[in-house]
This record gives sequence, C-alpha cells and structure tokens, in this order.
Amino acid sequence: MRLTGRGVAVLLGSIAAYVLGELAGYSVFRALAGIGLGALIAATVLTVRQPQVTVQRVLSPDRVERGRPALATLRVRNEGTRWQAAFAAHDSAGDDRQEVKIRRLGPGSEATYRYELPTLRRGKIAVGPLTLERRDPLGLARNRKATGEVATLWVHPKRHPTKTVVAGRPRHHHVGRTADDSLRGSADLRDVRPYVVGDEVRHLHWKATARTGQLMVRDYADPDQPRLTVLLDTRREPLSEATFEEATEVAASILFAASTAGHRCRLVTTTGADLAAPGGAVASRMFLDELCVVEQRDDKSGLVPLVLTTGSSAGGAIVVVTGARGSAADFAPLLSRYSSVTVIGLGEAQGVAPILSAQVVLGGSAQEALQQWTGVLQ
Repeated sequence: MRLTGRGVAVLLGSIAAYVLGELAGYSVFRALAGIGLGALIAATVLTVRQPQVTVQRVLSPDRVERGRPALATLRVRNEGTRWQAAFAAHDSAGDDRQEVKIRRLGPGSEATYRYELPTLRRGKIAVGPLTLERRDPLGLARNRKATGEVATLWVHPKRHPTKTVVAGRPRHHHVGRTADDSLRGSADLRDVRPYVVGDEVRHLHWKATARTGQLMVRDYADPDQPRLTVLLDTRREPLSEATFEEATEVAASILFAASTAGHRCRLVTTTGADLAAPGGAVASRMFLDELCVVEQRDDKSGLVPLVLTTGSSAGGAIVVVTGARGSAADFAPLLSRYSSVTVIGLGEAQGVAPILSAQVVLGGSAQEALQQWTGVLQ
C-alpha cells in the first residue's frame, strides 16, 4: 500500500496546517489538519487489504490479421467466503493501457469482462502482466498486486486475395531431375542400381539381377515438387517504412496462398532470415509469425543474399519483393537458378513488363501489385 500523489499532497498540507495552527494559535488550521489526517487513515484502512481473487485472461484469438478485432476475456472469481470489494484491473498490450472496473463480488461468485486489444500495427505484442489495484474513493492511497502471466498477441500482416505461382511440376518415370531434398521410398522409379547393404529387399529388381548376375534394386525418389521462394527486401534504402509494410503484406499473401495449397515454401530476407517449411496450415502460421517480427535494417549489401546464390538447393519459382527503383542487375544472379523469377516492385510506378527472363510487376500498394500479378498468372 502506498499514497498517491494526491495523498502525499494532503499529508504535507495537513502537517503544514497543523504547524501553522500551533504557531498562529488558530484552531481552524488544526481542525483542517485533523480532517486531512483522518482522511488518510481512512484511505489506508480501505486499501490495506489486497484483492483476494483469482484472475484468468484468455486472448481470442492469439493470432490475428492486422486491423481485425482481437479480444481479451478476463474471468475474475472470488474464492473466499467474504464479499470482495470493487477494484480495478489494469492490463497492458504494448504501449496501450486498458483499465477494467471490477464490480463487487460475493463469496464464490465469478464475473467475466471483455476488452479489445490493439491490432492496428503489425508485430509481436506482449499482453500483461495484469495489475489489480484498489483505491479509496478520494484517491489518496492505492494497493497494487501483479498477477497472471504475460501472453503474446501475434498481429500478422494484412493478407490480400492472390494466386500462387507453380514451378517444378511432378514428373514420372525418371523424366527430369529430382528435388534436391528428395525422399527415398516414393512410388516414382528413378533408377536401377546395384544392391548395397541397407536397401529394402522388396525393391529388388529380379529381371535386372538375372541379366547382370548381381543383385539390383529399384531406386525410388520424390520428383521435383511445386516449390516457392519469397525474397523480402528489408533494406531501408529502397523501401520507406510505409512501403515496407506493404511489402510484408505482399510476402504474407503469396506465402499464405502457396503454403495453403500444399506447396513447399521458403522465406528469405536480405537481413539473413531463412525459413523453409512444407505446405499446410502449420507452415502458413510459421511464415506469418516470421513476417510478424521482421524489421528493416540499415544494410548496404545487395538485394540477393548469399544463401540464394550458393549451394545445390535451387529450382522452382522465386518472387522478389522490393522497391520499384531496383535494376535488373540486382536480381540477375537468380535467373540461372530458378525456373520462374518474378519481381514485385512497390512504389509510385505501375505496370507489368518483362526484364531479361524475369517478370516485373510494379504497384503503388500491396493490393494493386497483387492484382496485377494475379492477372499475369491467369
């Protein structure tokens, strides 16, 4: 329990009034001092006992698209056998503060309160801790108690309707190359080779064994499957803060559509983030969570990171999301490593134009750029 600023002022004023009353001999000042000290004693008695309740906070939902509503549900229960006086609950969500007035609770009773959380800005927002506060009617003293855990609200980038580009179609009977991360054991015959210890006996090729005089096995592998790589430019020079938010919306929309369709996807940023996942709902959430926390940096390096130009992992389609003022030299190293290269530039310019063997789409906003890109895919 502690005095508020008003309580401190009343305490100092009461002391000054009492001293003045004693020195000047005025009883009215001594009476004022007594009233002030009496109010402080009453405030202390009313607030000395902390709220004896159990509080549970639930976020619904805990992951939300930017601008969509998100609610916090507060359940307050009085587990004691005495009436619980009214108090206030203070909750925080980032820089936002929320105050909930909790009414008087009877023994064993429960009350539910709901309030909105801020979702206007993309990010990973810490909600809490929850603070229970009791104040006297005059606001002279207060007693605070922190309770509950800190929850996390994921505000994802806004998503726009779009289609996904497909590159790397399934091939059968060893026509074309396999995926770099192909798995053995699929139903697609890749080769017939000599038996080595550890191969499955059920894959023995008896005709080839009889012809060659040694054990031969069928070699199965997964063919090249649809895959998509999204390169998000996180440099401050080509993208302003507002345009960068549009760029994250483009990346989120494309990755969500592709992963939901079951395609293997990969998100790479110029600042070093690299996330790959198979298709599905879990993969979609992983990409949206990553885009939720991605930030711009003052990076003077090039657009294409080293991980996309080295190693054997390549192929499929790649979409580069950057500013509208980029040049063909920025993404030229990708042309020989991917079967489909699309550059989405955000800025004042608009239109669709092929540059080298890449498709360049320019738009002033995420929605405009994705609409033009969808028109190209149709």
